Amino acid sequence: MKLRYLLLSLFFSVAMFAQNGTVTGTILDKEFNNEPLPFANIVIKGTKQGTSTDENGKYSISLKPGNYTLVIGYLGYETKEIPFTIKANEKKVINYTLEASGVQLQDVEIIQIVSKEKESALLQEQQKAVEIKQSIGAEEISKKGLGDVAAAVAKTSGISKQEGSSDIYVRGLGDRYNSTTMNGLPLPSNNPSTKNISLDVFSTDVVEYIGIDKTYNYKNYGDFAGANVDIVSKSYKGSGMIEIGTGTGINSNAISQNNFYLQDGPNFLGFSNQSIPNNPLAAYNFTTSWDKQATTPVNGSFYLRAGDSYSLGSSKISFFVNASFDNGFNFKEGVRRGSVNTQAIAVKDFYRKAYEYSTGSNAMANINFKINNSNNVKLNSMFINSTSQKHEEFNGVLDAFGAAQNGGGFVRRSTFDRTFLFINQLLGEHKFGDRTSFDWGVSYNKMTNIIPDRMQNTIIPFTWDDPNSRLVASDVNQSDNHRYYQEMTDDEIAGNFVVSYKFGKKEDNVYKGKFIAGYSGRYKEINFDATQINLFVTRSLFATQPTVDLNYLDGYFNQANLDAGFFSLRTFRGNITNPNALKPQNYNGQQIISAGYGAIEYQFSPKLFVIGAFRTEFIIQDIFYDTSLKSGKTLFDTMEYMPSLTAKYEINEKQNIKFAASKTYTLPQFKERAPFLYEEVGQSYIGNPFLY
Repeated sequence: MKLRYLLLSLFFSVAMFAQNGTVTGTILDKEFNNEPLPFANIVIKGTKQGTSTDENGKYSISLKPGNYTLVIGYLGYETKEIPFTIKANEKKVINYTLEASGVQLQDVEIIQIVSKEKESALLQEQQKAVEIKQSIGAEEISKKGLGDVAAAVAKTSGISKQEGSSDIYVRGLGDRYNSTTMNGLPLPSNNPSTKNISLDVFSTDVVEYIGIDKTYNYKNYGDFAGANVDIVSKSYKGSGMIEIGTGTGINSNAISQNNFYLQDGPNFLGFSNQSIPNNPLAAYNFTTSWDKQATTPVNGSFYLRAGDSYSLGSSKISFFVNASFDNGFNFKEGVRRGSVNTQAIAVKDFYRKAYEYSTGSNAMANINFKINNSNNVKLNSMFINSTSQKHEEFNGVLDAFGAAQNGGGFVRRSTFDRTFLFINQLLGEHKFGDRTSFDWGVSYNKMTNIIPDRMQNTIIPFTWDDPNSRLVASDVNQSDNHRYYQEMTDDEIAGNFVVSYKFGKKEDNVYKGKFIAGYSGRYKEINFDATQINLFVTRSLFATQPTVDLNYLDGYFNQANLDAGFFSLRTFRGNITNPNALKPQNYNGQQIISAGYGAIEYQFSPKLFVIGAFRTEFIIQDIFYDTSLKSGKTLFDTMEYMPSLTAKYEINEKQNIKFAASKTYTLPQFKERAPFLYEEVGQSYIGNPFLY
């Protein structure tokens, strides 16, 4: 595959902030020869604003003009208050060297404000965690210029991403064995063939950090073997802000083509109003052209962000909104081969060119209400419109023992795929004293995926074994030339409820253990409809078939040639004489998972920490189908029991040994259990109703 490409981008942005000033500086550690002091607490007295120093001891806080007092503190060190005045657009530098405190502290409450967007904070959390996990925050994502969650996840160690796809692999395990959540709540898939949503539909603009569990965590659903990717949405912290940006760029691999081709129909923003035409079997009523459309592959992007926070007595409310659009062009070429026979001969052998165009439109609103230091409620709403266009051309051997057996075969497939996703989440965190906490979250997600007008043409040499003979439309299979229409909807409700209780208080007021009990529930309904209009070339008139011009397919596929009998219109259910011919192939169903779990986390020694957990899930998956192959239903329910054990042993401050063992399961997808035929160029798939 030739995947050489250079991304040349020009980026223009303008940011409009309130006329703030900035206080910045470096905190040093007197006890260690004035080395930088990381993770020191920096707070603006009398406000909720603050931060912590990074690994180099540096900090920065944006403030409105006024008089303030900077409070610098670190556990076991003195607490220093420094009054200062900040003016509009002023950058005030306050450096300080902290020393150990010789005063006994009594009744001191330390509140540390840690931003998990920072790489340093996530690394510290990863080191302390008992679980085997990794995280990548907004700070690192920004540094690396990553535009979507799929690209960000692929930058973590042990995880790979297939080129040209959003699929990720953890220890070699792909989509079937992974799971995806947002703020701990499940997300629906946008593709009937996959279990997980494509991570590239999420712009990194809405991400605070991404957490990746590489071993099973008892809080997640048991349909797992590889990794769980949890996208934590951004909440606003800081002063009022409005930011606008725009950008443009080119992909040299795409722009270097003499012409860049896409299908007729979808527009630049990724919308299309195509649908099944009226009376599609009675006459040639298609309104879009079969012929490829040339376009200029220039990328564009735009974003608007705004956020602010307000104090309401002892409470605080903050909001963050983000809207963005971006697109991208790509070109690929290379060899594509189908299955081989017992003599190791490839039955299908193509040279493939693929022109790709994608768009992403995102809008998010986040409201966070901090009632007090013990109670917090957050509302997230997100809209995503993600589209992809793929125009593919295949040249070569269609069938080593049949049509175009020596080459000269041609297949063109143009696919426009659109996903609309609406995510709504309400989350709460509550503490009751220093021992007990209650966290909860509920969500409603609605996903719609459509393929409004997929086009495929198959052209072969008139003389099958002579690639230089004139070209005609293929009559080998009725689906060789077709238009395909698909719509899938997924409605899902989910909830998480967790209570934890700490026990075994030590002299330093740190608890040795914690008991956790929780419930997770998930209910989803799915509906899938597909209709394929086949332009079936009439075999009995093959000798009189006219020559087809690859650059003018509309010259063959039209009303005149339909009237002449060169091809007929039908679905897999039959032609116009069958009253059910246009009845969509359908499957629908529901899935219910109800789970309860309990866990104990315990520190047996200063170096050994163990988590033992047990989770049970009751699962129902019912599917009803009516396809051209058969009609029926397949139902099953089961109870799964999942013990897990995780341990960490600290060798020294820089080295840990971690161990994890668990029992999980894998559920089939709805499409895998429905007898629906899905055809790709070179291979086909049919679901098996007997999977469980």
